[in-house]
Amino acid sequence: MGWIALTARDGGLFDPGGLAEGRGTQGADPTALLPRGTVLLETRPAIGPRPQTLLSFGRTHPWKGGFSLQLLPSGGLTLIETQERDVRHATLPFRPDDRCDSLCITYSWDAPARWGRLSLERPGLVGVRSISVPPPHPMPLADLRTAFTDPRQRHLDPEVIFAALSDRVEPVGPMPGLSGTVPVRVPGGYVAAGQLRRGDCVRGTGGAVVPVLHRLARSVPVAGSFRPVRLRAPYFGLRADIVVAPHQRLVIGGSDVEYLFGTEAVLVSACHLVNGSAAVHAEAGPVARYHGLVLPEHEEIEAAGARTESLYLGRIRRKPEVVGMSLLAGLDRARLPEHPRPLWPVLKSYEAITLAMTRAA
Repeated sequence: MGWIALTARDGGLFDPGGLAEGRGTQGADPTALLPRGTVLLETRPAIGPRPQTLLSFGRTHPWKGGFSLQLLPSGGLTLIETQERDVRHATLPFRPDDRCDSLCITYSWDAPARWGRLSLERPGLVGVRSISVPPPHPMPLADLRTAFTDPRQRHLDPEVIFAALSDRVEPVGPMPGLSGTVPVRVPGGYVAAGQLRRGDCVRGTGGAVVPVLHRLARSVPVAGSFRPVRLRAPYFGLRADIVVAPHQRLVIGGSDVEYLFGTEAVLVSACHLVNGSAAVHAEAGPVARYHGLVLPEHEEIEAAGARTESLYLGRIRRKPEVVGMSLLAGLDRARLPEHPRPLWPVLKSYEAITLAMTRAA
């Protein structure tokens, strides 16, 4: 099924039939338990002298219990999950960084398998910090409904951008960035990204014919660093508008790029291009599905005339535990490609702003 709840500061959505399906909550068993699932939360880190309680809620019936996620000022992410006197506790260490725009925190559990995982990622960057947590309890569906729809019955830190709930163990790691309808250039013309398969070929850097090793796809809540961006024609060489994830990077070149950064081209995330004209936030439902093409090398691919990138994996295949928690799980790790470095230098947010200001001058 997938994502069943999404909330921000005011109220929220909850549908045990699935947000994407929109089946409604009728017929849901109020006593049901969620034996496995994922809580995903994105927050702006507020480094201060006290712990930052990101999300917490509790219950008194049919048994006492609660759930809490906290960021610690000394560095660390703490999960506390209780049922009566049984307390499950885990702390994921990390170094606080006030230069980080946001953090994505993922708690996944599978109570029948006696397994849980707490992970932390920085949106748009490759790399996951993750720890196993003590065998978790299943979560009452009624508690989750209250926590995601009634602001009076939960604590949600003001710095939290959104929280979402899935009834599946969701992957972490490399994230696809093209909507399924984006036309990708192939030797015979264009094919929608969502229709490409392993063994198909696309036009890579310099027009070279490159085989598709894998097409990965992931559904995510439409919020925060997952909110889709519409890139508008004729900007960026586009022949038609396309919708991409905020972290999807475009290849930008020109004399100003060479002057500012000393390179022929750079990679710029779509979220840094949003300016109300060339790029805008796209209208979308509560769930979006993105696709990514894994190629032997990190390549340029043409999308409706714009230069964009294939899915960048870095050296993830050297880390079996990271592969196992990602969209690559189940694939032969020995056959995965290595991408030692991105095709072009990747601009940070302030560098992208500098480039935009130069072009507007």
